[in-house]
Amino acid sequence: MKSIVILISGRGSNLQALLEASLPCRIAAVISNRADAGGLAIAEAHGIATQIVAHRDHPDRDSFDAALASAIDEHQPDLVVLAGFMRILTPGFVERYQGQLINIHPSLLPAYGGLHTHARALQDGVKIHGCSIHFVTGDLDHGPIIIQAAVPVLMDDTPATLAARVLREEHRIFPQAIRWFCDGALSLTADGRVQLSRIEQPGTALINPSLD
Repeated sequence: MKSIVILISGRGSNLQALLEASLPCRIAAVISNRADAGGLAIAEAHGIATQIVAHRDHPDRDSFDAALASAIDEHQPDLVVLAGFMRILTPGFVERYQGQLINIHPSLLPAYGGLHTHARALQDGVKIHGCSIHFVTGDLDHGPIIIQAAVPVLMDDTPATLAARVLREEHRIFPQAIRWFCDGALSLTADGRVQLSRIEQPGTALINPSLD
């Protein structure tokens, strides 16, 4: 059985979804860069080891990432999962876990990398928005995409209502991506493309507003 380490910074809603998904893996630890992260209590309630590696205790990104990598490597995970981990990782850290580091992002990448994705989508007037699970590379929010979910943008949406709709889909596709990895159905080709085996693609379309 594969082992994973989950990194968090906040309330832990995606962590909760992963813990409730009965994934075919062992969650070795949950590590946070913030002592006040709500997700730590969620992990502890599930009997999962937790650890805090506070970024404020380190003078620069390199030293923080070195301490974080040391904490991760104690568990020898097959996969490191960024579940709302709000730190930009150094190239050396990303290279250390190449092909073993995945992230969730609240947009349909490559559109709207970075922060404030829902407000930016509304500002641009897009009609379809969503979320992405991707492998992490040195190019921020532009690594190989594993799975995406799209939602309609409604005329009366606010950033908060749109975020809530997207979050429901995050909780569906994040466990799926990890399950594929743990089952051996997910891999990266030599040229950095995602390969999924035994995956059916129905070819349906989401159109918003709908056609007459």
